[in-house]
Amino acid sequence: MEKQRELDRSLGLRLVIVVVIGNIIGSGVYKKVAPMANELHSAEWVLICWLLAGIISLFGALCNAEVAGLLADTGGEYTYYKKIYNRFFAFIYGWSLFTVIQTAAISSLSYVFAQSLHSIVPLPPLLEGLSGFTISGIFYPFADFNIKLVAILLIVLLTWVNMKGVRTGAWLSTAILLLVFTGIGIIVLFGLSSEQSTITESFSVSSVSNSPVTFSAIFTAMLSAFWAYQGWAAIGFLGGEVKNAKQNIPRGITIGVLTVIGIYLLVNMTYLSILPIPVLEQIHAAGNKIAAVEVVKSFWGYGGTIFISILILITTFGCTNATVLASSRTYFAMAREGLFFRKAAELNKAQAPANSLRFQSVWACLLVLSGTFDQLTDMIIFAVFIFYGSTTLGVFILRKKMPNALRPYKVWGYPIVPAIMVLFCAALFVNTIVVRPREAAIGMALILTGIPMYWWFRRNQRQETQASTEKKVLH
Repeated sequence: MEKQRELDRSLGLRLVIVVVIGNIIGSGVYKKVAPMANELHSAEWVLICWLLAGIISLFGALCNAEVAGLLADTGGEYTYYKKIYNRFFAFIYGWSLFTVIQTAAISSLSYVFAQSLHSIVPLPPLLEGLSGFTISGIFYPFADFNIKLVAILLIVLLTWVNMKGVRTGAWLSTAILLLVFTGIGIIVLFGLSSEQSTITESFSVSSVSNSPVTFSAIFTAMLSAFWAYQGWAAIGFLGGEVKNAKQNIPRGITIGVLTVIGIYLLVNMTYLSILPIPVLEQIHAAGNKIAAVEVVKSFWGYGGTIFISILILITTFGCTNATVLASSRTYFAMAREGLFFRKAAELNKAQAPANSLRFQSVWACLLVLSGTFDQLTDMIIFAVFIFYGSTTLGVFILRKKMPNALRPYKVWGYPIVPAIMVLFCAALFVNTIVVRPREAAIGMALILTGIPMYWWFRRNQRQETQASTEKKVLH
């Protein structure tokens, strides 16, 4: 029986890298070049922002790797924050994962999966009479309900798959990632060698709007790029299921992020060499188009549309699976300490946190009904960078608190690299409030619901402890 209560340490370095990359490469690599072009009006600045976002993500990953190497355990940052800050801040982080960061990521990925399926096989309309129904003029739960229903069904399916155990989910991610690498490689190879490609256009610094690129525009464009890089920290949630976690997690994060930076620069260079900035701006304005689909259609016609739509299906399926797999472990760790719904602390026969997966699935399905893809992703990035900054600040704190502790990895460029990351997180936080106030407000409101929930869980803890003590006295 004891064996059933413990998570299974079965992930080696290769599967760690797979989970890192699988959590990162999702819908952003196909969609986000268009909103970035619309913000910057310059091909070269789009590539610069992809590179800058990659470097900042790498800085964050290196800082995270030092902390993970020192404190690795199930729950990721939730576990780290208890030692860096306190239990309350750790809970606010874990609650934020549940209310906005990871569940909204699952929702937005599944939404893009459903959109891609709709572009291949038109889905019959559903509840069209209710499409105008709105909550506060912000949420339209029944708009595009045919697409939202497919997204919900995908979340339910992948929740069921991951209830079969961690290795089942990780091996599925491996198979999907191989297909994704092949597909992206084909786009780059055939795209750059096509007649439509003009490689010099990718590095054109001229702005089609004839206006200078501002710092605010760069930060706003990088919100899009950061969504594409989002997910590298999720491997920390699986710390209790990784072999030699204190070495394999730092290595896996670093190798995974560097690999993704290279892929993103190549594939976006391909997009920009084929579609000029004005066309990408039109794609963004249309709202229902995907940049990668238009690129491949330009040199392969209708067959290219089918190819890229299938590739997006596979990619978003894989990224949704990796996110479902990793995220539920934090709620499991919280529940074991009485800081989440108690049922989430239970493991099934496959040693998977089945109830934690179920809770995650229900809330992610509700978020699918709540908003559009871009609204969800901007909300996620706003929230997640609060905690990226907190983890990076933890590098400084832990070096003071635990100066002699064994560190399998020390962040390169200390203290400059962590300082840059902390300052950038603060700047992005402020800029998002200014340029995306609605998304920032919704994200912050969901985070702050953690304050009353913390006291509620703590009260339940005290009542359970008191009842247990009274029971012992009676016996």
